[in-house]
Amino acid sequence: MGQRKPMIAGNWKMNLSISEAVALVRTLVEEVGRIEASDILVAPSFTCLAPVREVLNGSKIALGAQNMHWEDSGAFTGEVSGKMLMEVGCTHVILGHSERRHIFGETDLIIDKKVKKASELGLTPILCIGETLEEREAGKTVEVLKNQLSGSLASFLSRRSVPQHLIVAYEPVWAIGTGKTASPQQAQEAHEFVRRWMAENFDEKSASGIRILYGGSVKPDNIASLMAEADIDGALVGGASLKAESFLGIIRYDA
Repeated sequence: MGQRKPMIAGNWKMNLSISEAVALVRTLVEEVGRIEASDILVAPSFTCLAPVREVLNGSKIALGAQNMHWEDSGAFTGEVSGKMLMEVGCTHVILGHSERRHIFGETDLIIDKKVKKASELGLTPILCIGETLEEREAGKTVEVLKNQLSGSLASFLSRRSVPQHLIVAYEPVWAIGTGKTASPQQAQEAHEFVRRWMAENFDEKSASGIRILYGGSVKPDNIASLMAEADIDGALVGGASLKAESFLGIIRYDA
């Protein structure tokens, strides 16, 4: 892992009321105050961002959003801009999650626009990529990851430069919310490919510095084995981040 600081991020998806979200972050703030080894981030639903930010003020836990539009403002009913996210205190934004790709039909072109805008604004994009079970069983994992990276980072490929603060999250679709987890070896192989792709398309410095997180049924009992792999720099956690006990168990993987 070298100089890359691990990150443990919680993607709460469309879960938790405002009171539940506030109670959860209060517990997290109390419990992780002295943790220095990893960066911690939570990504609540849009309605919870402001109240969660109030609780996080002065803490070491960062605030992220789960999506954004690529324009700053306009007639885009139901959308939220990156500037709005920054105004409420977000420093990160999750983009290209498989649920956005597969349920809401977001294309690599759309995701590229979002990653570009987030980077321009100073938000840290967490770009999600990953293959379906059918694609893995057909031996297409590398092909899918390559295509998603090339499409979702097209704006940066054209200038052969990628922002150092970019975070990539490898999330095999077949492991998200299913209870199935990629083995450490499977995850490492995918992460190693992503880092090699970064080196080949940008440069070695960018490739060695960019953090690559694993996501897909991460739990307290499998996080340590995943984090032991050379190219896995942290985790993007779904269901297990909704309860303090399990999320703290993941955060304290090296305790």
